[in-house]
Amino acid sequence: MNHLERYEQIYGRRAEAVSYCPYRVSPLGAHIDHQLGKINGLALDKGIHIAYSPKQNGIIELQSLNFPKQAQFHVAQIPEHKAGDWADHLRGAAKELSERYPLQIGLSGVIEGSLPIGGLSSSAAVIIAFLSALARVNNIRLEEWETIMMAKAAENRYVGVNCGKMDQCCEVLCRKDHLLYLDCRDDRYELIPWTGPDFSVAIFFSGLERTLADSAYNLRQDECKAAALNLLAYAGLPYGTFSKTCLRDVPYEVYEAYKDRLPENFRRRAAHFYTEHNRAEKGADAWKKGDMETYGRLVFESGESSIENYECGCPELIALYRVMRETDGIYGGRFSGAGFKGCCMALVDPAKEAGILEKVGRAYLKAYPELEGKYSAHVCRSADGVKL
Repeated sequence: MNHLERYEQIYGRRAEAVSYCPYRVSPLGAHIDHQLGKINGLALDKGIHIAYSPKQNGIIELQSLNFPKQAQFHVAQIPEHKAGDWADHLRGAAKELSERYPLQIGLSGVIEGSLPIGGLSSSAAVIIAFLSALARVNNIRLEEWETIMMAKAAENRYVGVNCGKMDQCCEVLCRKDHLLYLDCRDDRYELIPWTGPDFSVAIFFSGLERTLADSAYNLRQDECKAAALNLLAYAGLPYGTFSKTCLRDVPYEVYEAYKDRLPENFRRRAAHFYTEHNRAEKGADAWKKGDMETYGRLVFESGESSIENYECGCPELIALYRVMRETDGIYGGRFSGAGFKGCCMALVDPAKEAGILEKVGRAYLKAYPELEGKYSAHVCRSADGVKL
């Protein structure tokens, strides 16, 4: 039963509209958007749907096909603090919108995600799809960057995840068959058309779901900031508060000169930032040339740095990554998203999709037979970002 059928089953009538936001992958630029680095991104042709109708009494009432419990609150009485459930993303989004615009009309809706949770920025997609729906029923017209920053603020301020803006930018700004090349420091971006051989995006779910609020995601950001603050201090350069310091503030020459004075974990986080930033730049150049061999190699290198320097991943995800490296027809791949659980993504040759899916699944489940029935693989294509 999909979102439309479930809505009709609950309410005895058809939903008046459907809001949609795609998932995203970031082949290069992993873990550096919150340090104001450069990223590469693609929106996918799968995502979050919300079937909905307006409620004139101001009540917001939503159910998810992916999570238990109904979310219910009034647009004028949004809880001040999170409850620790999936609906925090909705409450945070409604709070951000209500602080900018008067809200009088609520909505009833059913949310459906077309892929398992973890690694494709489903949280940002839920927020953006919901923001779009709530704005529409209240006759509010949202602009792209307004949506991006509100969605980011909902996660930062309400949910408690200190994410950067990569996810939201990919899900709003991307266009089909184009790579989003974004500088997170000044928000300048380029949509680079693909002119090389055909490719698709394979998604391999480990069978382990995760939430960023319960992972080491925020800790890694603090380690990056600590590395930046120490490097600036060693070099005698000015610096501000801890919360506003990031590695993009630190010239590479300063990192090279003082990196050996950093604690080992801080040094590794900084090493990932500088090498990943460089890979994102090289990747954009390779994409412009239609050079998937080079681009894919850079993505594999990014995956290795995420394991060795950023130290994310779990045994299952690392096993998936190792299998992908040995599979013919995969140009490049890495963890997707925060990379503590969730999934891996890969850029693949469409002519070899069947063999790729068979080999990766067989090898992975041989190592982790207990995940039979939870592991899954999916093939996607690039797509447009959300239409506001």
